[in-house]
Amino acid sequence: MQQALETYSTIQKENLSGRELEASVLTKAALMLKNVQDNWDDPNRDQKLTEAIKFNQKVWSFFQAELSDPENPLPRNIRQDILNLSIFIDKRLFETLAFPEKEKLKIVVDINLNLAAGLRTKPE
Repeated sequence: MQQALETYSTIQKENLSGRELEASVLTKAALMLKNVQDNWDDPNRDQKLTEAIKFNQKVWSFFQAELSDPENPLPRNIRQDILNLSIFIDKRLFETLAFPEKEKLKIVVDINLNLAAGLRTKPE
């Protein structure tokens, strides 16, 4: 079963555009955090919280690297705004690791889902 899921995931990644892939990854990151938030009293919460936060950190680290590249085609002001947002997200995730509270996850979930929705719209 695991092999089938990995094969499906690989095929899906190969058939998604860059924007669709980014939206998909942001949605996955949001849903991982939302799952922890919705199941806060789960006995495995700390492990799931750590996994969700690490995944989110990887996603946002990727965006930071891409947006810091001078060859990135996005306008400078948009890159800077998203980089500033990523700094906020980093701080929130570290704060949540240090002092876990489920309410702290909401803003990161909302940001991830809103960015994913924006990436799924067709640029004009």
